[in-house]
Order: sequence, then structure tokens, then C-alpha cells
Amino acid sequence: MSEKYQVAAATPLNNETVERIRQDFPILNQQVFDHQLVYLDSGATSQNPLQVLDAERDYYLGKNSAVHRGAHSLAVDATDAFEDARATVAGFVGAAENKLVWTSNATEALNLIAYSFGNASAGIGGETARQFALEEGDEIVTTELEHHANIIPWQILAARTGATLKHIPLLENGTIDYDAAEKIVTDRTKILAFTHVSNVLGSVTNVDFMVKLAQKHGAFTVLDACQSVPHTPVNFETLGVDFAAFSAHKMLAPTGIGALYGRNELLEAMPPFLTGGSMITKVIMTEAQWMPAPIKFEAGTQRVSQAVAWAEAVRYLEHLGMENVHAWETTLGQRLAEGISQIEGVRLLGPAAGEERTGLASIHVDGVHPHDVGQLLDTQGIAVRVGHHCAQPLHRALGITASTRASTYIYNTTDDIDRFLDALSQVRSYFGL
Repeated sequence: MSEKYQVAAATPLNNETVERIRQDFPILNQQVFDHQLVYLDSGATSQNPLQVLDAERDYYLGKNSAVHRGAHSLAVDATDAFEDARATVAGFVGAAENKLVWTSNATEALNLIAYSFGNASAGIGGETARQFALEEGDEIVTTELEHHANIIPWQILAARTGATLKHIPLLENGTIDYDAAEKIVTDRTKILAFTHVSNVLGSVTNVDFMVKLAQKHGAFTVLDACQSVPHTPVNFETLGVDFAAFSAHKMLAPTGIGALYGRNELLEAMPPFLTGGSMITKVIMTEAQWMPAPIKFEAGTQRVSQAVAWAEAVRYLEHLGMENVHAWETTLGQRLAEGISQIEGVRLLGPAAGEERTGLASIHVDGVHPHDVGQLLDTQGIAVRVGHHCAQPLHRALGITASTRASTYIYNTTDDIDRFLDALSQVRSYFGL
């Protein structure tokens, strides 16, 4: 075992190994209202291990410089670290480095596609970009599962181009209605955008079905992989999607950086989104020519230290083994679902216990507002997410305005789940219900 890690490579996760892994996360070793912290909000943002924090600090101590610009040694070292990080993160999702664009976050990655398609619709990018152009009569299809970042950019693109935005409804168990999808996706569909894993329900989309449906009608596929890449093995090439978005801060790395995966021939043909320095080959006062992808989508000074730290997070997860991560989180997710189902007056949202779901669970407590649930849990040291989780349409479809979400990661034990369930079982009686 490398001295760098607490457990040997590819060691199955269980309570014992997780307790050792937690030594890499000092933030978890604190008291909240005189209780040991239980962090169950990794669906919003994950915590950072020491290895990742050290990687970012070491970059600033020894390599900090602007990338792709200077000719001095420090600039060369910084550029090498930046591009090595791209190759590492791209490899984690089964892609070559020329298929990975750095963005500020997953939201920007999804906006990049929408605005690039909008630019193509306005004639920017020339003939090669015409394949991305939308016009009146074209349709964009998304699903009722999506969070706002995979809805609003398509609303704006529809408004810019005259296209129509449609959505696929859900079944009662919170999964996509695939029969309805077959009727809604037609030859008029230009884009089919959908999530891999719901950030509210933990339900898993049948990506193979959606990709084949889109390909049947000649539509581009856009996968929101924010809640899948950190938690389960994902290979975008195998999945066959055209584009995918994911972010660093949900997988042990810093905030401020995300990525867009795209088939390289598409990225090469798409017009840029943001423009300015670093992404050009030639500029005169009336026009510009830009660099090949992915650099042409990376205008301005880049997030170098964050990229370097993200690569270290990838190495951390690869050391554990993503199959092990997925297996442990599935165990925790089922324990959550089964425990919640046994608490009177608490509704588990999404797939029932025993059905396919990931390591998160959202709930509705009869008669108690989610913010009150979250504050009561906080007094016992348990951190969860409350609100609409940037998914108002989904909550509206569920007949509620907000919910309480517990989401797990590699540093959670079954004791964390049991403490959450025990506290949850006391909520209604605490409020006199």
C-alpha cells in the first residue's frame, strides 16, 4: 500500500475501511452543537481529502504561472501540469484529452452547448456549424427529472431560435416514462438532454435507451452526469452520448471548475461560446480565427490549480476503485431507503427501497417544512440539504414545493445513516404531530 493512502488499492469499502479513509478528511472530525458531525450533503458538494488540498497548495508553491503563454520554465511546468490534469480527468470518463473542455462548472458546460448551438443558428461558425443550427419547427426535449441547469439553457436556446422545448414526464416511482419518450422524441427533435442520475430522487436513467432513441431520429444527446461520475464507473464513449457535463466539487475536488465532454468532431465544428484571449490563432480588427478544440472554448486565464487538484481527486477515487465506491454507496442508499420507509409520516421520494437507486434519498415529512427538518437535524450535528434542490419542476410534479435530502459519499458509515434515521424518526413528534 502506498503511504499516500489509508487503505490498499481496490480495497472494498466497509465501515472499517471508511473509518480509515475519514482520516484524510479532517473537516469531518468536528463537533456541531456538541455532536459529532454527520455530513450527508455530498450531493450539493463533497469534502476534500488532504491529498487534494496538498496538490493545489504544491502547485502554488512550485509551479504557479499562466498556461499556454510564457516561454519560461515555470510557465512550461504549469502548462504541463494543466494538460496532464486534462488527460487524467478525461481518462477517468473514458475519453481522450481532446474531448474534454474545462469550464467553471457543469452549469457553464451545459450553457456552452446551448450558446454554441445558438451561435451556429445565427450563422457563426460557417458551413461546418450548420449541423447545430435550430429554427422554428425544431424541437429540444428534456425530462421532468432535470435540475435547472439542464432546463433553463434550453429555454433560452428555444427563445433565441424559435425552436420548441418539450419534456418527457415521469412515472409514479420517479423514473422516466420511456413509453412517453418514444412518442415525444421525433424527427423534429434536434437535442435530447437528460440526467444520468436524479439529484433529487437518486433514480438512474437508462442511457442506452435514450441514446438509441435520439440516434433513431438524428438528435444530439446531452448527458448531465453531475450525480453519476463521482459515484459510479462512467465511460462516455461506451455510453455513446454526444456531450456530457460534470463538475469537480462533487468528487473531492475544489469548486470553480467543471468539464464538458464532447465528441471531438463535434467540438471542432461548433462555434465558440466565450471569446477573447488564449482561444485564437489570429485577430485583426474586424475578425478572428480560433484554436482547435478544446482550447477554442477556453478563453481567458484558466483554472490551473483547480485542474491539478481535480486530477489528484481522480487518482484518489481510482485508488479506491469506482466499483467499490458504487457498491458502498448502493449499500448506504438502500439502508437509507429502507429506514425511511419504516418511519410513519415520512414519504420517500422516487424509487422504493429495493429498487435501483443511488446513495441519496429525499423525503417529505408530513406537516413539517423541510427547512424545519433541516434545522432540527443540524442541532444533532447532521448536515442535509433542504429546499427544491434547483429542481422546482420536479418537485411540482411530485406535488410538493421542497424536500429534505440526505446524500452519501465515500466517507459515510452505516452509523451515519442510523443517526440520520433516528433523528428523522423524532421530527414529527418534536413538532407535536
